[in-house]
Amino acid sequence: MGRIRRLMSEAREFRAPPLAIICCLCARSLPKSEQEAHHLIPRSKGGTETVLLHRNCHKKIHASLSETELAREYNSVERLLMHPEISTFVRWLENKPHHFYEKSRKTNRLKSL
Repeated sequence: MGRIRRLMSEAREFRAPPLAIICCLCARSLPKSEQEAHHLIPRSKGGTETVLLHRNCHKKIHASLSETELAREYNSVERLLMHPEISTFVRWLENKPHHFYEKSRKTNRLKSL
């Protein structure tokens, strides 16, 4: 087989790996088993737009913020990352493997609401 035919044959056989899905909050690889859709504005407040997050990241958001706070102040990924508790969590999560799971608990502030 000639060099050009061999190269063409190899090119046809090459399959690019699928693009990795990334968590919108922590920017780590997002396996299918950990994907959760987060409504930027809660559905109860009329929101429809969603982003994909790790289950861990999603639970942290809802453990830290009420639906009213999410609708009024933290209705984008950029705004969520500005929240001190969420940004601290994301920095802590940076070195964890993508399948890492940590149970999030509601803050005392939210428990009293």
